[in-house]
Amino acid sequence: MTDDRHPTGSRREFLTGRAVRKEVEWVGDQIADSIAETVSDLPPSAGPSVRLGTTAMAADFVIMMNPGPPDQVLVASDVLEEIHQLEQEMTVYKADGELYRLNECAQAGTGQSVSPRLHEVIRLSLKMAEQTHGAYDPTSGPLIDLWKSARQNGEIPPVEQIESTLQQCGYQNLLLDESSSSITYTVDGLELNLGGIGKGYALDCLGHLLKANSQTNWLMHGGKSSLLASGEHHRSEGWPVGIRNPLFPNERLATLMLKDQGMSTSGAGIQFFRHEGKRYGHILDPRTGMPAENVLSVTVLAPTAAEADALSTAFFVMGLEKTAEYCDTHPEIGVMLVPPPLTGRQLKVHTFNLPQQTLFLSKHDNQIDESV
Repeated sequence: MTDDRHPTGSRREFLTGRAVRKEVEWVGDQIADSIAETVSDLPPSAGPSVRLGTTAMAADFVIMMNPGPPDQVLVASDVLEEIHQLEQEMTVYKADGELYRLNECAQAGTGQSVSPRLHEVIRLSLKMAEQTHGAYDPTSGPLIDLWKSARQNGEIPPVEQIESTLQQCGYQNLLLDESSSSITYTVDGLELNLGGIGKGYALDCLGHLLKANSQTNWLMHGGKSSLLASGEHHRSEGWPVGIRNPLFPNERLATLMLKDQGMSTSGAGIQFFRHEGKRYGHILDPRTGMPAENVLSVTVLAPTAAEADALSTAFFVMGLEKTAEYCDTHPEIGVMLVPPPLTGRQLKVHTFNLPQQTLFLSKHDNQIDESV
């Protein structure tokens, strides 16, 4: 993310703090606007902030902090640099990336040792796959590639091709050995892709580093759809985060107050393509190999950003009823789910485990019919 008001100089100067010393604070009076474009007219309002950013994982990673001493900015600058090492471990798009090499070298039945951090995020991804019965599945790489190619060609894959690709997927085909930090693929052609959890996990790692350096009040996001917040902002109980209307992205749907939680939003309002008059979104159901339907957007609040990331994808696939069932047994998970409108542009927002004081719905133009 860029900001015309930050100190002049190179990105390296800014991140290492040399330029920061020239101008430590500047007004960021619309913090939630970095997530949704209109928030400042809703209470609680965002106040002054300091922002630091870098690009990794094909996204802007940003740390926002309350104005304070220069030392906090220098700490945040150093912490933010860690995102590039995390990308190196989890990317499937760089030949020298650790996960890329794991996918390239894996043979069915042969264990491959990985770094402790990569092993941890894979273990967590499998846990979330099991809890959601495969609605989130980190082994969907071949399906993602299949549909990406189809979109580029303006077509949909034949049923036979989808079925054969499904044989190369399935989180059940991964085995983890905790004692040796090794991963075993049990079928040939399996491919891990942490795109549905990696940004959230990266934010969690950065959050641990900030807290280890006595920084307790901040908001981070990776690509705007994955967030992690800690502490307070502008004398408010948390940080205001705007949620876009999935039908009209320039309008605000709601504002959530985020504190000591991760958050993730999944939607298909922008990334989709049409074939023979039918609309196909970019979020796939790993169980069927087809794009998920019946949900416009879902926002998840969870104890960690990684959990929120994985669950927002899973709930988009699972739909309203299964999401409600999951939330019944997981009170620590908060959800705001929006299905397609039955008629016109009026949306019905379904919320689960979200305290009333944390959610501010936009009701102008009668767009929202809240259901709790």
